[in-house]
Amino acid sequence: MQISIQTIKAAHNRIKPYIINTPIKSDKEINQLVDADVYFKCENLQNSGSFKFRGASNAVFSLNDEEARRGVITVSSGNHGTALSLAAKNRGIPSTVILPSNATKYKKNLIEELGANIILCEPTVKSREKTLLDIKEKTGASVIHPYNDYRVMSGQGTIALEIIEKIPDLDIILFPIGGGGLISGNAIAINSISPKTTIIGAEPDLANDAQQSLIKKELIPSTYPETVADGLRTSLGSKTFPIILKYIKDIFTAPEVSIIPTMKWMTEKFNDKIEPSCAVPLAALIENKPYFSDKKVAIIISGGNIADA
Repeated sequence: MQISIQTIKAAHNRIKPYIINTPIKSDKEINQLVDADVYFKCENLQNSGSFKFRGASNAVFSLNDEEARRGVITVSSGNHGTALSLAAKNRGIPSTVILPSNATKYKKNLIEELGANIILCEPTVKSREKTLLDIKEKTGASVIHPYNDYRVMSGQGTIALEIIEKIPDLDIILFPIGGGGLISGNAIAINSISPKTTIIGAEPDLANDAQQSLIKKELIPSTYPETVADGLRTSLGSKTFPIILKYIKDIFTAPEVSIIPTMKWMTEKFNDKIEPSCAVPLAALIENKPYFSDKKVAIIISGGNIADA
């Protein structure tokens, strides 16, 4: 399977009964500050608390009956694990999430409450991969990668279908970049349905491996830096990087010191939970204001799974 506008539209039809067509919000003060019309697609209000539910649902409901019976498995210390657990619950099939032993209690509880089988491993790539392989061999479960999977990317691309339907004349859409599943799935959709819309990525200064990769035209792995935007530490995938190279105009970065203040400002404006990673696109926009001046810009608020302060 590859990814195309057809697989994205099919994904939208497949997952419509389970997802929320999330609201699009704007704020006068933010617009005045950046001298642009900014629209926020609130995937923090999505089921399971993030956009990841779209991709996980598409992957789970794409399985045939025999594959579904054997269940699904993933490695995730965050939103993908939560999303996959809920998607599997919706289909009535078993799910296993491998978590590093240092995963937060909040995230562990979220996944556990959704009925997933949690297996803890050492917080190393070697331990994670060995545990995944062992369980796959024992159970025959389907591995659902958080982003390097065309079914997952097709599910994420459904966001663009909903945005462009509501705001067809967008100049720019700004996406946070971690592993690249969100931006690459949506890039395919935008290029097909709104080719005049420019696609821009956003990363923290400290975790700008995608920006470096785009400039050098080769995949530069992440060093998993200590950025507060923990959802954006991941390296790009072998399936996401070629799409980013082809369709992404530019990747802007946000200073580390601006991420939490921007998150708090957005939380106050929209009265919703917003993760630090979600503040990176707006912080990057503010840092590069002239580029966006007088433009219609959409930003994806990717998730809201944070513990109450």
